[in-house]
Parts: sequence; C-alpha cells; structure tokens
Amino acid sequence: MVNKAPLKKRFKYNVEQQAKKAGILKAVRSISREKYAERISASLLYGLLSSIAVNFFFQPGHVYSSGATGLAQVLSAVSARFLGVTIPVSVTFYAINIPLIFLAWKQIGHRFTIFTFITVTFSSLFIQVIPVVRLTPDPLINAIFGGLVMGIGIGYALRNNVSSGGTDIVSLTVRKKTGRDVGSISLMVNGFIMIFAGLIFGWRYALYSMVTIFVSSRVTDALYTKQKKLQAMIITTQPKRVVKMLHKKLHHGVTQIDDVSGTYTGEKKTILIAVITRYEYNDFKYYMRKADPNAFISISENVKIIGRFKEDS
Repeated sequence: MVNKAPLKKRFKYNVEQQAKKAGILKAVRSISREKYAERISASLLYGLLSSIAVNFFFQPGHVYSSGATGLAQVLSAVSARFLGVTIPVSVTFYAINIPLIFLAWKQIGHRFTIFTFITVTFSSLFIQVIPVVRLTPDPLINAIFGGLVMGIGIGYALRNNVSSGGTDIVSLTVRKKTGRDVGSISLMVNGFIMIFAGLIFGWRYALYSMVTIFVSSRVTDALYTKQKKLQAMIITTQPKRVVKMLHKKLHHGVTQIDDVSGTYTGEKKTILIAVITRYEYNDFKYYMRKADPNAFISISENVKIIGRFKEDS
C-alpha cells in the first residue's frame, strides 16, 4: 500500500516552490488584510453586477456587451448558429481572460492580477448560476440599463485596483504607456467587436450594442477616479512636514520653491507643487490638516501629465 502522506507533502512543497518562483506568494503576502476585504468585496460586487447585466439585459435583449463579455456573447452565439452546440457565455468569457491574465501579470502588477483572476472567476460563476430573466423586450432599454449596470461594476472594480478582465487589461496596459483614458480606449477596442457582431447578426442590434458600450464607458470614467489627475499648489510655512507627508503617505514627488512671501504679511513661505489623483483627494486633505492646518492650497483639475507619475497597482 502506497503511503499517501509523503506524496501529499511533496505535492504541497512543489506547488509552494512554483508559486514562490512565479512571485505569487510574495504578491499575496504584500497585501494587507484591509485591502483583501476591499478587493474581495469589489470582486464580488462586479461579478454580481456583470451577471445581472448579462442575464437580465444583454442576452434577453440580444444586445452585446463591451469587452470580453461582448466577445464571449458573440462566440457563444456563433457556436449555437454554426456548430449546433451552445457554448455558455461563462465558459467563453473565462477562456478569453486566461491569456489576458498572463499579460496583466507581466505588464500591470502581480497583486492586480491576483484579484483580477478572482474577479473573473466570480463573474463567470455568477453568469452561469444566475438564470436568464427577460425584463423587457425593448432592445434600447436593455442596452441603456445593461450598460449602466455593467459600467458601475467595472468602475467600482477599477477604483479598488481590481480589473474586470478582458479589454480592461488591454486598456490599462496601453494607458500606462500613453496616458489615455480607460473608457476612451475601451470604446475604440469595442468598436471592432461590434462590427464583427453586426456582420454576423445584423446591424440593428450591433447599433444598440454601441449604445451599451457608450453608456458603460462613460459610467466607468465617472467612477474610476484614479485616472483623473489634480495639481495641488501648497503655500506653507511647514514645508518639511508637508513633503514628508506626501512622500510617506501618498508616495508622490514634490517640487519645492523656497523664499516666497505674502504681500500682506511679508512672511517667508514655501510653495510646494504636487500631482495627485482624484481618488487620493480625501486622503490628501486629511493628511494636510495634520501636516499644516494653516496652509493655503490651490487645486487644479484634469491636468495632463508628460513624464513619470507613480500609481499603486
């Protein structure tokens, strides 16, 4: 009789070694418990919202979603029409995302990819188990509300550094190199999917699907505030404390201009210029009140950046 205990130990050891080699264990251990809770919640919420959008609006209304979900719908419909066998949307969605998850691991970040994998798994599972319910036969209503629900799910996931997979991974990879908005990139990529769907299934539903993509991308841009940059000009008498705060708490560089003075008091002050994201704005205000509650701060919105800007993955 073979002793199973040593086999189990060897298997566990080999799995741990492979995970360590790939950097998975290091990435998992680097995530705080608070981040686990936030991101798992975001993954669950996206999975639920995406399944509601697909099974309550997109599939009953014959409307195609954006990104990998829309491509999965197209492949599922193609299999039913030309092969006589319907491959579930959940299966095609999962298959499409596997190579993109490897891309995210190499190009975006390990922690980001781990939670993307979890999110894609939840989404596929919910799409499979939640039944298809036809709320309305109107394709336009299905397109608008499906896009709204999907956009909320994607935007909330991205706010918590969790990708919904698919073209979001492609969009984030391109944005890291070009600085263009996630929603705008997705809109261009998804246009090609809709052309493909229109050629096969008819332009009427492809055009309704374009409404879905537009609504979804706009909602995503509205919720995903990390891509919106703010420039903070800080006039302070406590430059060392403020700079330390920006470096330690927000991990951003600062440009310092010394020996300036106010025209009323003539008091010597320092101007600090830093760029933050809108997502960090509330934290910035909180830490500024601690570092220098008397500082004068001017915020400029929607600034464009040429050069390096650090974002947490």
